[in-house]
Amino acid sequence: MASISLRKLVKKFGELTVIPDLDLEIPDREFVVLVGPSGCGKSTLLRILAGLETIDGGEVMIGEERVNGVPAAKRDIAMVFQDYALYPHMTVRQNMAFALENKGADKAEIERRITEASRLLDIGDYLDRRPKALSGGQRQRVAMGRAIVRDPKVFLFDEPLSNLDAKLRAAVRAEIKALAQKIRTTMVFVTHDQIEAMTMADRIVVMKAGVIQQVGKPEEIYERPVNMFVAGFIGSPAMNFFPVTVEGDDLRLQTGDTVPGHAVPGFATLSAGQDRQIVLGIRPEHLDGAGEGKGEGVPITVDLVEPLGSDTLIHFTLGDVAAIARVSPDLRLAPGDRVSLVPAPGKARLFDAESGKAIQ
Repeated sequence: MASISLRKLVKKFGELTVIPDLDLEIPDREFVVLVGPSGCGKSTLLRILAGLETIDGGEVMIGEERVNGVPAAKRDIAMVFQDYALYPHMTVRQNMAFALENKGADKAEIERRITEASRLLDIGDYLDRRPKALSGGQRQRVAMGRAIVRDPKVFLFDEPLSNLDAKLRAAVRAEIKALAQKIRTTMVFVTHDQIEAMTMADRIVVMKAGVIQQVGKPEEIYERPVNMFVAGFIGSPAMNFFPVTVEGDDLRLQTGDTVPGHAVPGFATLSAGQDRQIVLGIRPEHLDGAGEGKGEGVPITVDLVEPLGSDTLIHFTLGDVAAIARVSPDLRLAPGDRVSLVPAPGKARLFDAESGKAIQ
């Protein structure tokens, strides 16, 4: 077990700088998820930690050791890949034992570790099977078992759930989180799926174009995003963004030329924004449906309805902005219906339209 420290990290591919200047501290025993869109540098960062990529500046510390020039085999890390990377001609037991045998570990110790890992992951019945006789979820658990038996300082996960179907993905996601709680080893998990990040992480690192946008606990990232990129990336469906104007002591939604702006509750004493353009961000679940023609909310026309059982997503357009609200299924809405949406007090967030930064 060990902490991780990345200081002034720079990575280039030829003339292209993919990580310009990155600092990140990961304490011992923490489960950190790197999340961001494709090309943001998260997988490159993981490969740097693993020793599979060199760096062009800065330093990488694992525990008290500077590992800049240390090859992957000597870093005492274990990596779980997206494609499992199991040896097809070996049984599950042989796959799990392979790295330990290469290190010259005692046979009794190897068997003890395999037994313990098999118990943790519930794969004891598969030890004598080959990978082709296993399902995708079983193969992924074997890949995790192979990493666990090594008892490494750090676990690295490179989008290990991408090849699984939705139901199995949710099940394996829960297994990985439960595993993290049991073995309490430093873990770094890479994904582009913000739901995985929210449900699994002790802390989330949101990246864009090789730059860390925000680091924090899942609830902090969700409730207090530092900019519009984080606010729009974390959350499903994504946060809605509406241009607003400051009129006296009121903050008002710009709803088009023919409809007067509607005051947004919770910003009556707004002092910022008199001399700049402001964007209001509000999540779909914070737009409460008040029913047809009822309430003091913003009247909208329903464009599309997506019933989900426990709730319903309604698509609508406000001014020039396409948006989504998550409402009660009891409203029984259909395209063309009129409904009032009431922004939940205190839940909206304000952003500077030019810089995208949150206005505190």
